Amino acid sequence: MTLLDRRQFLAGTAAASASLALPARAQTRDATIRIGVLADFSGSYRDTSGPTSVACVQQAVEDLQLGTRGIQVEVIQGDHQNKPDVALSLARQWIDLRGVDMICEVNNSAIAFAIAGLVQEKNKVQVNSGALSAAITGDRCSANTIHWTADTYMLANAVGTATVKAGGDSWYFITADYSFGHQMERDLTRFVQGAGGKVLGAARFPFPGTTDFSSFLVQAQASRAKVVGLLMAGADMVNCIKQAREFGITRRARLAGTPMFLTDIHAMGLEQGQGLTLTEAYYWDLNDRTRAFLNRVKPKTPQNWPNQEHAGTYAGALHYLKAVADLGAERAKASGLEAVQRMKAMPTDDDCFGPGQVREDGRKIHPAYLFEVKSPAESKGPWDYYKLVGTVPAEQAFRPLAEGNCPLVRG
Repeated sequence: MTLLDRRQFLAGTAAASASLALPARAQTRDATIRIGVLADFSGSYRDTSGPTSVACVQQAVEDLQLGTRGIQVEVIQGDHQNKPDVALSLARQWIDLRGVDMICEVNNSAIAFAIAGLVQEKNKVQVNSGALSAAITGDRCSANTIHWTADTYMLANAVGTATVKAGGDSWYFITADYSFGHQMERDLTRFVQGAGGKVLGAARFPFPGTTDFSSFLVQAQASRAKVVGLLMAGADMVNCIKQAREFGITRRARLAGTPMFLTDIHAMGLEQGQGLTLTEAYYWDLNDRTRAFLNRVKPKTPQNWPNQEHAGTYAGALHYLKAVADLGAERAKASGLEAVQRMKAMPTDDDCFGPGQVREDGRKIHPAYLFEVKSPAESKGPWDYYKLVGTVPAEQAFRPLAEGNCPLVRG
């Protein structure tokens, strides 16, 4: 039976701990598998990341019932504050002092690259579901890192191509000025131009810390682009969309959010969000399995239902723990590289994404879904925000293996 009864604190950061009850002949404490959820708990990405990601990892621990196999699992959390130096220091303490074996979520691309170097140095594991740069499984791939859920290639592919084909053939970007935003801008430019559209310009805003987007919106308005691409997330996306509507930009231009999440639509409301086009790889109301997952996890996070990032954190943790069960806890702790290799060798299957696989470059493969946000009149209940307008098959959604220049990929 699963017990969630531990609370720990590390380096002044609150930590939540979930442990599984052990039988009489339990393993020693040294064999405990420890998962660190490194996320935004206080900044603009708190709702798209943060506490709901912790709840989803706890749900993965509960669902797998490793206690019946004598494997104890602990889950701790830490706030990276969207600062790579803070994140790296915290993660190093986790590994060196607490024996953390796997770090997950990591919803910031600059931080994800820093953690990739650390886990490779320490022979641990990173299962990233929040950072979006496609370079994580490209020329900067790591043998100890797996990239779940979405990336800039997938988002640009689905939203950029479909929007141009629907008539949105001129774009202006408002871009978060860090590694994710830069990669998103490059990928979206590629797909917009590839579909026959053109990019008229871009404005980059300081991240984090920008709350007033008026000067960037004025530049977008002056470009007379048919589509304003908002290359940001979380509270930044919500604030920018609200301000864009106040400026009247939506009277002559479409807004395209990449990425945009269910939690963003909830924060802004359907009056503001209706008609927006976006891509997610998970939605709670897609099918019976996604609804079953929501019903299990919802009591842990009733005010913030999971988006694709949260779902990816759940699915990635679940698959990691399956590999641990297959290898044995001591062997998995001894070599993060071996644990990742086992994750790549095993097929994936979970209630959020269904069957799938992890490629040799570390990219998890699954379909991507194109959604349109419902109007208030179309919504039938809480969090009923999306209508499905298209599906990109798994083999088409992500960058082809041969195009990523990942050194792990055999020629």
